[in-house]
Amino acid sequence: MSNSIELSSVSNIKWGGVRSSPYGIKPFPQPEEWANAMKIMAEYFPGSTPLAVWGIGEIFFDGTNSGMEMGFPNPDGKYDDDNGRIRFSDEDKYERYLSYFDSQGIQVFLQVEPGFADIGLLIDATFKQYGHHSSVIGFGVDVEWYQSQKNGGENASVTDELAKDWEEKVKSYNDSYRLFLKHYDKFQLPSNYRGDIIFIDDTQGFPSYEAFLVEMTDFAKYFEPNPVMYQIGYGGKDAVKNKETGETDKYWWAKLPKPIPQTIGRELAQQRTSNSDVGVVWVDFTLRDVISEN
Repeated sequence: MSNSIELSSVSNIKWGGVRSSPYGIKPFPQPEEWANAMKIMAEYFPGSTPLAVWGIGEIFFDGTNSGMEMGFPNPDGKYDDDNGRIRFSDEDKYERYLSYFDSQGIQVFLQVEPGFADIGLLIDATFKQYGHHSSVIGFGVDVEWYQSQKNGGENASVTDELAKDWEEKVKSYNDSYRLFLKHYDKFQLPSNYRGDIIFIDDTQGFPSYEAFLVEMTDFAKYFEPNPVMYQIGYGGKDAVKNKETGETDKYWWAKLPKPIPQTIGRELAQQRTSNSDVGVVWVDFTLRDVISEN
């Protein structure tokens, strides 16, 4: 698929890409389709690298025994399941995707929704299974689901000590690997420790584009000079509705000039007060709406 796009003049957008999850897009695209979507996103921002924030499973809820459903088998049958908080699959759902991405110049962060599963054990199993892929550049934690007991319940925040420990664990596998931490509330993320961490804002449910820009800009300033990514594009039946308007974010972003991801990403990058790296990541729920728009 080709797109006629206006070249962006913003130079600090390092990544253009998508978020993939087991539940966000139906039917689940083939490897070539995912790669095409990532490349289109990167084309919107010349000089950027196509990126996947790739969910390798999802949380399951069981109170304080909530944990992570992994999308691959227990590597060599030897990895700790954390007393049932890590559930391995009978099949590897993602190997063929990562193998294809290896050949396409795509960079991948492998993301977990951990519940009460031990993060160190999740890191171990993940890199044992997928650490051989050249496309893999790091590991991410969706903190909304860290020690969350039920859907819509509260999570535990990530302390400076935890963030440092997790980052050191990730880098013990490859010093070039990076950790990302994601949440819609910056105060759920480490208050002081920054290290080499990338921070992702996935806030949704805004009354307007202007309110969205204010939140995203504030998030980026809070974590300067570290890189940030913006996970955007929420809409559909499961998206958060704004209390004032009764609408999801798609109500306002669908009215923006096309290509919409480029319009939003360029505006966000230009509002950074430093030249720190930026990533623009379109969420899978509405990916087909914007990739096929041109």
